[in-house]
Amino acid sequence: MRDITRDNITAAVIASFGGAHDERFRLIVSRLVHHLHEFSRETALTHEEWRAGIDFLYRAGKISDDGRNEFVLISDVLGLSSLVDLLQTSAGATDHSALGPFHAAGSPALPVGGDLVRNNAGEPVLIRGRVLDDAGAPVSGATLDFWHAAANGLYWQQDPAQDKHNLRCTMTTGVDGRYAFTTVRPGPYTVPYDGPVGDLLRAGGRHAWRPAHFHFIVAAAGHLPLTTELFCAGDEYLEQDAVFGVRAGLVLELKKNGNAEDVRGLERDLEPPFYRVEFDFRLKRDA
Repeated sequence: MRDITRDNITAAVIASFGGAHDERFRLIVSRLVHHLHEFSRETALTHEEWRAGIDFLYRAGKISDDGRNEFVLISDVLGLSSLVDLLQTSAGATDHSALGPFHAAGSPALPVGGDLVRNNAGEPVLIRGRVLDDAGAPVSGATLDFWHAAANGLYWQQDPAQDKHNLRCTMTTGVDGRYAFTTVRPGPYTVPYDGPVGDLLRAGGRHAWRPAHFHFIVAAAGHLPLTTELFCAGDEYLEQDAVFGVRAGLVLELKKNGNAEDVRGLERDLEPPFYRVEFDFRLKRDA
């Protein structure tokens, strides 16, 4: 088109993707272009504001690396990550919640009943439960990818005192679908505040705090994968999570102390006081 105007540019850009073979790709790109252009028209976007937005994305790229993804964090604080999670949650399955910027692939394998406390400071916690399908049957061979912040609210990527495999593991369920391990109670923390996301939150008069939580990715053959978090009841930030990740069904009471049955088969000998978290994950079968 040789005569682009403010009235025909949106249609021209959408039409330029018409040769794409993937129908879903064409739909997503066309709607993205439509909404970006409508946003610019609605706000009468200026050159200065456009340049500020481009600079924001440029700085997000510069601060991102293998251990920190600022683009995921942008999605989180704008509620986009949480909305996508909510759109993906299926009836009968556990709610999805935020992946966060500090997931790292390659966590070491830990046997059922294994220990992550090691030399970490903090209150010991026993986490256990089952992986079930959406009909309630145990899922054998399910893999749990687990990680969380230390009691000081820092992940290993943020704290030079922590080993790179600290407080993270993978675990595979047996025929009964059970998982169990010991760790320490995490603390609440702020999302990274030293980059463009921090600037965005400060400009918006928002805090950066997240309630204490445990991260899980649960996957099994023949089932849809699940990325979620488990939160500690009573945390002061449950009602104002900076990334909008809290779901009522993911908030759990940490039960204090236990008995001999609670600690049977564990690698670590737990002496009171310690906390117990019990949760069954439900995976949607892949049709």
